[in-house]
Amino acid sequence: MEGIVTSLDPSPHAVQGTEAGHSAPTVHGAESTKQIPPAAVARLTIYLRALNTLLSDGVERVSSESLAEASGVSSSTLRKDLSYVGSYGTRGVGYEVQYLSRHISAALGLTHDWKVAIVGAGNLGKALARYGGFESRGFDVVAIFDADQMVVGNEVGWLRVSDAADMEVVLQRTGANMVVLALPAHAAQAVCDRVVAAGVHSILSFAPVMLQVPEGVNLRKVDMATELQILAYHAQRAQTPDQTT
Repeated sequence: MEGIVTSLDPSPHAVQGTEAGHSAPTVHGAESTKQIPPAAVARLTIYLRALNTLLSDGVERVSSESLAEASGVSSSTLRKDLSYVGSYGTRGVGYEVQYLSRHISAALGLTHDWKVAIVGAGNLGKALARYGGFESRGFDVVAIFDADQMVVGNEVGWLRVSDAADMEVVLQRTGANMVVLALPAHAAQAVCDRVVAAGVHSILSFAPVMLQVPEGVNLRKVDMATELQILAYHAQRAQTPDQTT
């Protein structure tokens, strides 16, 4: 049975086949290959978001203290995480925002061409297809599929909904290398199997079900209901006086 994590896990990692943690990015240096711990990978995405905000505000340099505060971590944690990508900053000067943004993007693989296909043109799938934040982060949504013939052919944003029966052909034609599953539980495994057979090995699933994938396939699961349940637990603890004696 595969391990499942969500994008909101405090120390998220991808799932590769039946073993977790095999897909953390590596940084290639002159002398060695350094693997970035999964928790650090998750924080690097937060630093990148903060850096891009600084860039949009015209900020050229930032101290580790300011970047750490904007990211919600300690300065020591930030400096350690950035050391994994070979960026140490300069004492008294800080980090060059544009350079550090490019450096983290390269370490996370965001300088590659990532073409995303969405399977499921319901409310969630349509919302994802219309989300403008993907393109600004290096992800190009190239296709959206549905099995409902009443939906096939409809326009979602600039895309036209393709028939799920033609998924393999469209995935090959568009060069999609990531797939998002926005499907009900009963359909998710069969579609996931077809996606893997079509050669796409990076899958993000919103389906409320445990999916099985072979070794070499990176699967991440986002389960909103589980996250709300966790929030409810913490909210209840915050509202209930400590009963321990």
